[in-house]
Amino acid sequence: MPAHHPLSDPQPHPEAAGTDLTLDARLVLGEHESVDVPVRLGYRGDDPLAVALEFLGPAAEAGTWRFGRDLLWEGLHQPTGLGDVRIWPPCTCHGRAALRIMLRNRDQIALVDLPTRQVRRWLRRETFTLVPQGTEGTLLDWPTDLDGLTR
Repeated sequence: MPAHHPLSDPQPHPEAAGTDLTLDARLVLGEHESVDVPVRLGYRGDDPLAVALEFLGPAAEAGTWRFGRDLLWEGLHQPTGLGDVRIWPPCTCHGRAALRIMLRNRDQIALVDLPTRQVRRWLRRETFTLVPQGTEGTLLDWPTDLDGLTR
């Protein structure tokens, strides 16, 4: 995987309020094989629509992936996502208690299992406290963001 996913820019302002959660995730290598990998979920008030999933330690080469906070929340309850990021809730019928995230670039696909309770708790207690659901749009600098998109 690339060092940084294309959606990993822009960088947050250092003074922005934010929250991080470091987790022990499982990188799925095959049907019956996986390895532990440390990851960090991050959320910043100056980028209120997105969360970042950063691979740490030996898996750091997988980079940092940014995707919608709402996508992560919805994925706790039902399969969601299209394209580069897809998320599935725990599936007890298949013996999987973890939240599964699929990350895809042009060359590779990675399946990552995250502990569901910790992710849910972090979203509720940390990110939704910083920026309540439904208020993200009030924090965006629409003229600057649109100007950046049209360049």
